[in-house]
Amino acid sequence: MNLQMDWKGGFKFSGITHYGHEISTDASKKIGGNEDGYQPLELIMFSLMGCTGIDFIEIAKKMRLEVTDLKINVDATQHDNAPRYFTKANVNYEVTGKNLDPKKIERVIKLSQEKYCSAAVTISGKTQLSYTFSIKEG
Repeated sequence: MNLQMDWKGGFKFSGITHYGHEISTDASKKIGGNEDGYQPLELIMFSLMGCTGIDFIEIAKKMRLEVTDLKINVDATQHDNAPRYFTKANVNYEVTGKNLDPKKIERVIKLSQEKYCSAAVTISGKTQLSYTFSIKEG
């Protein structure tokens, strides 16, 4: 993977993804930024959620689970001092579907988190990852 970001002044940077989408990052107003883009560390958590979400749907389809909706959120804690890496991140899956077996849903999540999700594997050396999930019929 070869990516580039260009400085746009202040603390703002802009780049283009492999798919041609623009992405911008900026710092908080607290340190002199304009909050005119993602905070770089937000993107790490969005990457984790997107990666595990793709895995989840792919694995669930292979297991013939009838998932009709999936919401993922992360509650993460950062180290107090620089570098402010993530020390903990709990990924919560809100799964909606028909006749979903909690044991199978947990298996899908474990496969993603422990085997397939590149983002999870990338941050797992410094970040204690955990997960929770809920199932709703529908």
